[in-house]
Amino acid sequence: MAVTKEILALAVEMGDALLRNGAEVYRVEDTVMHILDAYEIENYDVYVLSNGIFASANEDRDDACSMVRHVPLGRTHLGRIAALNELSREICAHDCSLQDAWVHLDDCRTIPYNHNLIQCLFCGIGSAGFGYLYGGNVSDTLCAFLIGMLLQILLLFLARRKASKFITNIFGSAGVTLLALFFYSLWKTLQYDKIIIGSIMPLVPGIALTTSIRDFFNGDYLSGAIHMIDAVLTAFCIAVGVGAVITIYRSTLDIGGVFL
Repeated sequence: MAVTKEILALAVEMGDALLRNGAEVYRVEDTVMHILDAYEIENYDVYVLSNGIFASANEDRDDACSMVRHVPLGRTHLGRIAALNELSREICAHDCSLQDAWVHLDDCRTIPYNHNLIQCLFCGIGSAGFGYLYGGNVSDTLCAFLIGMLLQILLLFLARRKASKFITNIFGSAGVTLLALFFYSLWKTLQYDKIIIGSIMPLVPGIALTTSIRDFFNGDYLSGAIHMIDAVLTAFCIAVGVGAVITIYRSTLDIGGVFL
């Protein structure tokens, strides 16, 4: 009983770590089943959703056990996913004992994110690149770079405050739009629409949308629907933040024009 439970716990914990860091549902399910096979668990059932894992082993024996794990949607960390995939390959090749697997699993789960400065720098570079790609000139690109860095600082602050995803996307998109309009008010030759488009790209739910489509193609309709809803709601929050600021800005100009 204890051995079966420990093996199932290891498999579920690895699936949890993969799912929590943005791995696809089919990859998580496949990894859990391969680990159970590697430790010679023959009778098992594994069902994985975008935010949950259900697994049972040896249901027809005295050492039967089952586990249910809720996994909230979180940030993507490809480094952890790559490390967990490598660990699963070692387990399947029988190069890693059960005790060593737990130690390596803890190491994989504690791989840190990039330093905040690195995140800010590359968020700025990404924003600048998209701003240029969508028709911005050099001045627009430089503004998008600066706003992208400031956006990442805001996102890090909101993450530390454990703000909800809705609040984060609304405030992030509103902040980007406000800064773009501020720069436009100082320098009328700027194209604030190009700056806004480039700067909000780090908020756009590209991974969620891509994962949703892949889940649909793999027949995981429920998981695909969960990711699709997440992507649509994120896009809605971005639209609310951008639209609210632009509406207030234009209303202010209209009111100012009336008085002038």
